[in-house]
Amino acid sequence: MSESFPGEIPANLLQLVSPDGERMASETADPWLDDVLAADLVGLYQDMVVVRRIDTEATALQRQGELGLWPPLLGQEAAQVGSARALRTDDFVFTSYRENAVAWCRGVGLTDIVRVWRGNAQSGWDPYSVGMATPAIIIGAQTLHATGWALGAQHDGTDSVAVAYFGDGATSEGDVSEALVFAASFQAPVIFFCQNNQWAISEPVGLQSRANLVDRALGFGIPGIRVDGNDVLAVLAATRMALHRARTGGGPTFIEAVTYRMGPHTTADDPTRYRPAAELEQWKAKDPILRLERLLDSLGLLSIELTEQTRGLADAAAAELRAGCIGLPDPEPLTVFDHVFATPNATLDRQRAEYTDYLASFDSTGGKA
Repeated sequence: MSESFPGEIPANLLQLVSPDGERMASETADPWLDDVLAADLVGLYQDMVVVRRIDTEATALQRQGELGLWPPLLGQEAAQVGSARALRTDDFVFTSYRENAVAWCRGVGLTDIVRVWRGNAQSGWDPYSVGMATPAIIIGAQTLHATGWALGAQHDGTDSVAVAYFGDGATSEGDVSEALVFAASFQAPVIFFCQNNQWAISEPVGLQSRANLVDRALGFGIPGIRVDGNDVLAVLAATRMALHRARTGGGPTFIEAVTYRMGPHTTADDPTRYRPAAELEQWKAKDPILRLERLLDSLGLLSIELTEQTRGLADAAAAELRAGCIGLPDPEPLTVFDHVFATPNATLDRQRAEYTDYLASFDSTGGKA
């Protein structure tokens, strides 16, 4: 354990706000939240409400045929917002496909979030402008990318930190184990942020691992924190702990955020075929937004004005997302060749010419000439 921590990392689940909205004291975590004021609590609440509305709108767009696919984040708002809001602009994020709340917090444009899912682009945004790589679809691959970036930051002598987001299912992938080995060996400034949402598509986490996922990290010599992923304050504190460790030479940290995927794996999935309805109801009672609402209410902060303002922000974001999605122009067919290779070559040139001739064989109505 790094000596830079003010106290020990909790061995059990770190929770600061109960499902009933009760704020619980923690000698370990509370020092990391001394600067969190009422306005910050409101900001976290509005972030979560907005990203849930964005997620709902994107799901509707897919159902209406405007997106090819969408990976909902319903229920995981606190895990993503709490961790992302702990980061600095010079940190760098590597995610899988579900971290759209992280993208929101990093400043990714709403239209850019859906470009790939509409099939209009090979990549959604410029990673360097927001400090966040575009999503990795290959499960677990981003952990290697994050570790490599962290090694580069370490070589450059900066105190910037890389964060890799992945799900419980990814811990069964070899790439994740390899990333943990490299990070531990070189004490890379990287955080492995695992959102344990209980299901790897249709496989429950209990089938994948007979122990808590965070315990796996200890086998690599990496300390871990197991946190209530539906508690935005606990996630914020845990991430700040891990960031401090990384910035001060303490090396990597593995965070297991215990949360729940309340919707389908993607819009191509039907969770009712494998998930008990009673389980979903149990987790609805732990809803991250409802929990923070109850805390705000107990502090006298949940006014009608705040509720209406937040709803307005969420509706405006949804409207912007919908308009931006539908307004995306269809890509020109020949642009499919633009970024296949870094430099032109004869094989690609021949394929481009053949496809050009093929396109020219159609008349203006789309029929064969």
